Amino acid sequence: MSGWHIRLARPDDAEAYSEVEEDAAGLLREDPSLVGIPVPPTEDAAHYRSLIRRGHCLTAYEGERVIGFAAAAPLRRELHLAELSVARSHQRIGVGATLLEALAIDGRNSGMRAITLNTYIDIPWNAPFYARHGFVELQDFEGRPHLAQSLEKAVALGLPRERRCAMIRFLT
Repeated sequence: MSGWHIRLARPDDAEAYSEVEEDAAGLLREDPSLVGIPVPPTEDAAHYRSLIRRGHCLTAYEGERVIGFAAAAPLRRELHLAELSVARSHQRIGVGATLLEALAIDGRNSGMRAITLNTYIDIPWNAPFYARHGFVELQDFEGRPHLAQSLEKAVALGLPRERRCAMIRFLT
C-alpha cells in the first residue's frame, strides 16, 4: 500500500463517497456491452451517512482525499455490501481488493458469517472480480430477502435481470 491507507469511515466521508461512486460509474457508462442500459443514480451523502453510522463502512484515502470505499450494513449475521467504489485514478492498484479483505476481517471480528452483494454477472470488475476474492454466485435467496429486493430494485431501474446476480462470501 504505497501512499494510500484504509480506515473506518467517518460521517464527513459521505460527500466524497458520492463523488467516488459517480466517478467510478463512468466505467459503466463507457462499457460497450451496456449501451442503452441506464446506470443507477449515484447515492447521496445522506444515504452514505446512514450506512456509516451503522459501523461497517471503510474508507480508502490518500492524503486528505477519499479514493475509495466499501459501504456495508449488517443484516442479521451477515454484512450486505451496498457499494464498493474506487476512483478511476486509483483503480487496478489493489484498493478494492484491500477494502474487501478489510471488510471480511471486520465482519469476522463482529461475529458475521458472510458478506453478500448484488452485481453484474459479466462485467470484469463486477462478479469476476468478486469471485477472485472468495465470493460465489448465490441462486437461492431463502433467508436473504434483501438480495431478492435488491435485484428487483435494479430491474425496476432498468438493469437487465439476466445480467445480474447475487453473491456471497462466507467468513467462517
